[in-house]
Amino acid sequence: MLSPKTIPTAEITAEQLERGHSLWQDAWHRLRRNRLAVFGGGALLALALLCALGPVFSQSYREQTLALGATPPSAAHWCGTDIHGRDLFARILYGGRISLMVGLVATFVALVIGVSYGAVAGYLGGKVDMVMMRIVDILYALPFTIFVILTMVFLKEPMQQLDAWFGQMSIGGWHPLAQAQGLGKILLLFAAIGAVEWRTMARIVRSQTMAIKQMEFIEAARALGLSRRRIVFRHMIPNALGPVVVYTTLTIPAVMLLEAFLSYLGLGVEPPMSSWGTLIKDGAEKMEEFWWLLVFPGGIFSLTLFSLNFLGDGLRDALDVRAAKD
Repeated sequence: MLSPKTIPTAEITAEQLERGHSLWQDAWHRLRRNRLAVFGGGALLALALLCALGPVFSQSYREQTLALGATPPSAAHWCGTDIHGRDLFARILYGGRISLMVGLVATFVALVIGVSYGAVAGYLGGKVDMVMMRIVDILYALPFTIFVILTMVFLKEPMQQLDAWFGQMSIGGWHPLAQAQGLGKILLLFAAIGAVEWRTMARIVRSQTMAIKQMEFIEAARALGLSRRRIVFRHMIPNALGPVVVYTTLTIPAVMLLEAFLSYLGLGVEPPMSSWGTLIKDGAEKMEEFWWLLVFPGGIFSLTLFSLNFLGDGLRDALDVRAAKD
């Protein structure tokens, strides 16, 4: 017979019980065990910090030494110089600010619009879904370049005001947005890109939502009397994050390349500013004579692309609750 001292009390039993974990805590634990995803996230963080703080310790991206011309990498210029004698390392760091900002702004706009639009269309279904997706089809038929040009024309005055605001923020040249003329134009331009890129995101979320809304936990939420808004944004969207995260990581480099095309048309980055896209384009034209003009910007862009892919795959596995074994 057990003595009173050996009988487990309710207090001791409660301490021995395993604490529950939320969806996000479980996802974080699974993500940390994925080495490639951790490498991708660390590399992206290092690149972002280097682009934000590196120009403080490097030469100006617009400082020219025409007598120097294009020179290969050396102790004075780690990545060499371009044909105008400008330090390529400084231009890569300054260009990284523009490229990363462009990718994040456009992708964030596409994410917010596309996820909300697709989830609502997929959940409501019927005629509402048909009308909403026909609007997406019409936007697919609209020429992208014309849409961007019209956006630039109608938003010309807000762009100028935004440029003046950024100019006031860039005090002393230390701010990450310092020495970036026309940045208001760039931000609004690529916000317009995000307003077009959301179409594919909406289709992906719609297909996921149409499959999820037939599951038992959605039926249980309806039986409990939860509102449509709560069901969509609290239950359906979190369970459709896997494909969304993967597509998001693929959208960022695609937008960076699109920025290079628009800059070539004169709608994006203007000289003497630079971005990774414009540096790769200029380096490709002179790669036979000056190989470093393509290798270093292309290498940084490739590292960013691989890091985004690794991180996206890791996030997809971490957020896929049905595929988790623990």
